[in-house]
Amino acid sequence: MRDIAVFSGSAHPELAEEVCAQLGVPLSPTRVSRFANDCLEVQLLANCRERDVFLVQPLVKPVQEHLVELLLMCDAARGASAGRITVVMPHYSYARSDKKDAPRISLGGRLVADLLVAAGASRVLAMTLHSPQVHGFFSVPVDHLHALRELAAHFGQYDLSRVTVVSPDLGNAKEAAAFARMLGAQVAAGAKQRYADDRVSISSVIGDVAGRDVIVLDDEIAKGSTVLELLDRLREAGPRSIRVACTHGLFAAGALGRLSEQPDVLEIVCTNTVPVPVDDHTDKLRILSIAPALAEAVRRIHNGESVSALFDARPAG
Repeated sequence: MRDIAVFSGSAHPELAEEVCAQLGVPLSPTRVSRFANDCLEVQLLANCRERDVFLVQPLVKPVQEHLVELLLMCDAARGASAGRITVVMPHYSYARSDKKDAPRISLGGRLVADLLVAAGASRVLAMTLHSPQVHGFFSVPVDHLHALRELAAHFGQYDLSRVTVVSPDLGNAKEAAAFARMLGAQVAAGAKQRYADDRVSISSVIGDVAGRDVIVLDDEIAKGSTVLELLDRLREAGPRSIRVACTHGLFAAGALGRLSEQPDVLEIVCTNTVPVPVDDHTDKLRILSIAPALAEAVRRIHNGESVSALFDARPAG
């Protein structure tokens, strides 16, 4: 893979290093500095001319800093005559701003997609977008991966004969149903109404959870308010066991600590799309690596091979 160059921003360099180790290529160095007036400057410290350049940067806290850093990386690669620029964005936080559900409200998901393309991105590699329509916000090709196979491989170590996968809401039910098919399990969903970013109400759980081993599946856990509300409804139905799983373990404002304090939550599983807060570490936490999946997608993009065939959500066979 001589003509490939992988650079990382400052958001999650450990993931970029792991992806490069899987690919067998070095992680090319990046210099990020700041002018006296607080403006950022980025320099890519390796040759980009006519090379297939991959820029690894999830949009995590501080999101705006990391977004501008990524835009500047795109601009630097374009100015250095890169042959193609692929943004590897394991977590696209602005995907939550995906609909006009209030008067005069901004659509950040579409705006940031436009900014990335304007900065020079010719392709995007993303994982588990908050909603499927965000894929269509980009005017360049998007390879949209998921972590269901990694999660399914982890839960495959348990007895799955009485498992029900529970989505916190109907919006995530399609992904929960795909995950349930991979496990050979049943599926259920919460009837959720959101009043604010961190205030939700779940009136009931639609599906069979009584006496069953429940896996709560969500795309991301930020403050954990939705999952905690769902746990209250699940307890009313009397499940046999509860485990919690997500792709993006943001765990903001002490969410990991609050979830781990729930005595009936046996396990909290996430992937390393984002850096997991180390201050709230708990023995219940399991972090799965998506670096092999990202690396294989990068390899296939570079070689012009099918990515969708590898990351089809349907169970094998």
